[in-house]
Amino acid sequence: MQLEKDQDRLDISVVVPVFNEEDNVATLLREIDAAVKPLEKTYEVIYVDDRSTDQSLEVLRKLKQENSSVRVLRHGINSGESAASLTGMAHARGDVIITMDADLQNDPADIPELLRNLSDDVAAVCGVRRKREDDFVKRISSKIANRFRNSVTGDRIADAGCTYRALRRSALRDIPVFNGLHRFLPTILRIQGFQVTEILVHHRPRTAGVSKYGVGNRAWRGVVDCFAIRWFRKRSVSALRYDGEE
Repeated sequence: MQLEKDQDRLDISVVVPVFNEEDNVATLLREIDAAVKPLEKTYEVIYVDDRSTDQSLEVLRKLKQENSSVRVLRHGINSGESAASLTGMAHARGDVIITMDADLQNDPADIPELLRNLSDDVAAVCGVRRKREDDFVKRISSKIANRFRNSVTGDRIADAGCTYRALRRSALRDIPVFNGLHRFLPTILRIQGFQVTEILVHHRPRTAGVSKYGVGNRAWRGVVDCFAIRWFRKRSVSALRYDGEE
């Protein structure tokens, strides 16, 4: 992945993909500010609008005018969560990138704990939803998908569907770009030689907007992706291969 040049660096970038979340993005920003400001670190909040059809973009533009930490990036075509996350990460200026959803189900109050677990030898800290606040069908399908995914890829990720993560920007330079990446990013980083850890995070019920995911729109594609990642494990080159110029 091509990253923005190392200039005007910040400590933290919070990347939030957005598609039709007009009722949630302002509340999320207030909660992010409340969680990050006490850390006394420089930060930005990058909202990536994935061609929303509601008033999300207008709300985001207003937030940008009111809050200097906000950046708003916009897709020309609707491209999905992975693409929006990749766009945000590619333009992020933070040494640490935090990815989270816009639907308020991730709790920004967990950000300090994610950062505390990002020790010097760890490239990514991934959230595991302590108590998933979704319906029964989503919960059971997620459990089945995680077991299948781990058996095929040879990895052990407790909650691949949780995209609430803290990532070192320096570990993202060699990641492949594809639709569905957000579900496999921890595994790809491990394959490339990086250390990845998991911690429990809070999960909240959705109170506004509509979920963009269901069993029908991800099951078959997820199966194919698992076998693609198994191929990638066999053919990948370590991201830690370079040891400097003599």
